Amino acid sequence: MDFGARTDTGLVRPNNEDAFGSAPELNLFVLSDGMGGLEAGEAASRMAVDTILAHCRETAANPSLPLAGEAIPGVSDVSNRLASAVRVANAAIYEQAARTQPNQGMGATVVAVQITKDRMSLAHVGDSRIYRLRDRTFEQLTHDHSFVGEQVRLGRMTEEQANASHLKNVLIRALGIEPDVEVDVSEELVLDTDTILLCSDGLTRDLSDAQIAEVLSDAEESREAADELVELAKRAGGGDNITALVIRTIARPASSMARIGGKLGKWLKCR
Repeated sequence: MDFGARTDTGLVRPNNEDAFGSAPELNLFVLSDGMGGLEAGEAASRMAVDTILAHCRETAANPSLPLAGEAIPGVSDVSNRLASAVRVANAAIYEQAARTQPNQGMGATVVAVQITKDRMSLAHVGDSRIYRLRDRTFEQLTHDHSFVGEQVRLGRMTEEQANASHLKNVLIRALGIEPDVEVDVSEELVLDTDTILLCSDGLTRDLSDAQIAEVLSDAEESREAADELVELAKRAGGGDNITALVIRTIARPASSMARIGGKLGKWLKCR
């Protein structure tokens, strides 16, 4: 896989409450958007990312460790471990918020992706998003845990009305607000040359799906795509912190497949 990321304060806010991180050895990628203002938001997003990475690394090294919370039926062990990590992050942020007065009200969104062979596990809480570009089809793989997102799903509001609503920043689910959190988990098949985008709402607030898809299609490298998306969002207004993390699965060259096939044929003959 090829991946690249970029985060930017934007043109209005004084600080950056977005954070991202990765564990390349686990094909694990995490992005978080903090809430609570200034240092509290920064602390919440960084805590979310660092806690999830640490928990997944710890459980990869010791698979016998128990899950935080109940197992989700119908999904893989990898997906359940990812959900467990998000629950641990929620508890850490909630405890930190309760511990000191300045941190009261701190919280965060999170999106996380872990790729294992041809399967991708997704976990999310809040209104940060995961998208996939496959061939020419651009698709949002998560749904926003926001008031207007819920209204759109119920058919009470159109996408255009949601984007224009003064309530679009109101979340109905986030890390650190309650002692326990419901984590949305899903799994997707991964194909060669898929492009996956994790982003904060600072990107999607200023750019349309068509603009994002065009950048992802035209960019030669993941880092180039992340840079161009952030710069485009800044030119469109840059009213919030902006973070884009781009992952591309890379097809094995045909010559490599031919070599593997030849070696396999020789091995079969020897048998």
